[in-house]
Amino acid sequence: MRGPSKKVRRRRRLLALFLTLAVFVTAVAVGAQFLKPLLGNDKPGDYPGPGTGEVKVSVAPGEGTASMAAKLENQKVVANAETFLKAFAASGAVLSPGDYTFKKEMKNADAVNVLLGTDKSKVIYFALSAGLRVGESLQAIAEGSGVSLQQLKELSNAPAQFGLPANAKNLEGFLAPGEYRFPLGTPAKDILQSLVKVTTDELVAQGITDPAKQYQAVIVASIVQAEGGQAEYGDVAGAIYNRLKPNDQTNGYLQVDSAVTYGLGTKSFNFTDEQRQDKSNPYNTYANPGLPPGPIGSPGKTAIDAAAKPKTNDYLYWVTINLDTKETKFSKTLAEHNVFVEQYNTWCTANVGRCT
Repeated sequence: MRGPSKKVRRRRRLLALFLTLAVFVTAVAVGAQFLKPLLGNDKPGDYPGPGTGEVKVSVAPGEGTASMAAKLENQKVVANAETFLKAFAASGAVLSPGDYTFKKEMKNADAVNVLLGTDKSKVIYFALSAGLRVGESLQAIAEGSGVSLQQLKELSNAPAQFGLPANAKNLEGFLAPGEYRFPLGTPAKDILQSLVKVTTDELVAQGITDPAKQYQAVIVASIVQAEGGQAEYGDVAGAIYNRLKPNDQTNGYLQVDSAVTYGLGTKSFNFTDEQRQDKSNPYNTYANPGLPPGPIGSPGKTAIDAAAKPKTNDYLYWVTINLDTKETKFSKTLAEHNVFVEQYNTWCTANVGRCT
């Protein structure tokens, strides 16, 4: 008996190949349906909103938007972290540390508005700039929280309850700069404790755990904040520590104007020779050797990091020669320093009223 022709055999092979391919495609399609939930591809881009219930979510200082978005998705505040990130980026906002109250299954746009603090009637909100003195910081907190300035001052003037050492007179230097949001009704002490914790956490992250050493680092950081542009913070910190060491030029005197003016209760660097020689001002670093008795303002993270890990250098002097650009010149000798001081004076002459 004669077998099938070559043409028939070819057709059979093609049919078998087609059936195999069809089975494979079907298997892939079915498998994809099972894998979709595991891969997250079945997530909707957004919830219809407005959402229900309450979900409390905290944003830690320095936390990134991706981490925040993942939290919101995990707690079913938003449907999809990726689409939420796009909505947040489109708002042009910057993520700020604080405690936020969301609903479950919110629209991305509504969740973004919570983070923006659009409805400030529902949260305590205030912002502190780096370099503010404690009185200025407390005033801003009072205005944003509704807590009386008197109550905040009383809390600040008892710094031991916040973990500061005995020689600290108040919370000067420890009220960390930044934007803050707290639920309405948050106790004043908890608000201040949160700000102090931001500062102490940064010190611990830099390897400084002893409260006394933390306090010294904050004193240095506050001077760094007041004296230098951010690009030079490390060098300013190095020069400060060099001045504290025995040397034949500064003899342990810091000689920083920002500390003198703090002690005078002013912000003008124009003070008299008599004031420069006045030892009764404990913050007069021209008349009293060593560090001043306390911080002279609130340093930011960059200044704290510089104080904790200063650059190694041989500098003893520095001067900011342009108050707009914050360009700072460093020198090893007084003679070299005086040349840069003249550059500063020239800038002041060309910018009347800026150096007063």
